[in-house]
Amino acid sequence: MAVLQFVVYDILGEASLLIGLLALAGLLIQRKPAEKVIAGTIKTIVGFLIFGIGSSAAQGALNGFQSLFVTAFGLEGVTPISEAITAQAQTLFPMVIALIMVGGFICNLIIARFTKFKYIFLTGGHSLFLSALLAVLLKALGLSDVAAILVGSVIHGFAAALYPAIAQKSMNAVTGSDEIAIGHYCTLAYAFSGWLGSKVGDPKDSTENINLPGWLSMFKDYIVSVSLSIGIIYYIAAIVAGKAAVETLAGGTHWLVWPLMQTLTFTGGLYVIITGVRLFLGEIVPAFVGITEKFIPGAKPALDCPVVFPYAPTATVLGFISAYVAGLICMFVMAAMKTTVMIPVAIPFFFIGATAGVFGNARGGWKGCVLGAFITGILISVGPAIIYPIMQSVGLSGTSFPETDFNLIGIIFNFIGKALGKW
Repeated sequence: MAVLQFVVYDILGEASLLIGLLALAGLLIQRKPAEKVIAGTIKTIVGFLIFGIGSSAAQGALNGFQSLFVTAFGLEGVTPISEAITAQAQTLFPMVIALIMVGGFICNLIIARFTKFKYIFLTGGHSLFLSALLAVLLKALGLSDVAAILVGSVIHGFAAALYPAIAQKSMNAVTGSDEIAIGHYCTLAYAFSGWLGSKVGDPKDSTENINLPGWLSMFKDYIVSVSLSIGIIYYIAAIVAGKAAVETLAGGTHWLVWPLMQTLTFTGGLYVIITGVRLFLGEIVPAFVGITEKFIPGAKPALDCPVVFPYAPTATVLGFISAYVAGLICMFVMAAMKTTVMIPVAIPFFFIGATAGVFGNARGGWKGCVLGAFITGILISVGPAIIYPIMQSVGLSGTSFPETDFNLIGIIFNFIGKALGKW
């Protein structure tokens, strides 16, 4: 068990090492010179770590905002965060989760090799989240550990191969090529955002091409637009929360200066994400060709959602804001209806909403960006509420999975569970 945990959590669960190993294998298969193998492997890992560092910085700033927001508006409810619900699930079914993750990756490779769905899912974090979800769902249905592992591995493998295919048409519109896929389990939302964008807007009206008059033209610089837009949101939350609440988080920094520094930290984090993505994509894509040509011809790597941010930085920000507004509206509607209230957590709303905005923009310009992200915000608010009773049935509470792809799997299993119960 110790060896298995090492492989799953320390190797497969460490996305930078997994991608670095794939780059190494690809370069060796292509018989590149030793110096290019070493350089390519190191650059791939470092590039991935750089965008991980940026993500951590952005998440840290968003955590502060989340704390202020909850304090400011006195909210109580469920906070949908995959990391939180996965951590709870690991305390209940650690072996089942680990073996589903390993079995799922193997099934993914087999499916990519022998079917037309040639996508290899390389986002380790989301693979772990899906393994946790499947363990919870299958154990809630009363399956034994062995049955849950076998069934979960097969479902995991098909999900890893099929979901990226759903959004590939829009992903090609984002990147301008067919070399990579999206490996983030909100592909239903991203595909819908791209499709909706094609119906309501024109890609020529891209967020990156908006002509702003006079002094407003400074908003074309995404560093400026991110800083100002996020700064406004931060200061609203800080002022409503009050001086005392901000000082509790600020650690000695003046309560009016702290929101500014958090805003600029978030902006810097986003810039680092984009820089890291550009570095590691330049290495992993050519290296991946060596693996696919040898073992799985035509396969594409399915990568984490920040890979699309460099293609439309402005859409990234607009998508986040639009999705978050939708989440707030849903929260107040749920409170008014006296149902379980899903509090919009800034981190998943940023990464999911921003990505949906980029997809919507790629096929529908700024209209597709705003509308696609807004609908996505609704989906990642309502979906967690629907599957929350399943989480509660196995003793998990206070959080849920926000990802649309997970929610669909959860809804299907909830239906199966109820049907079996009646039968």
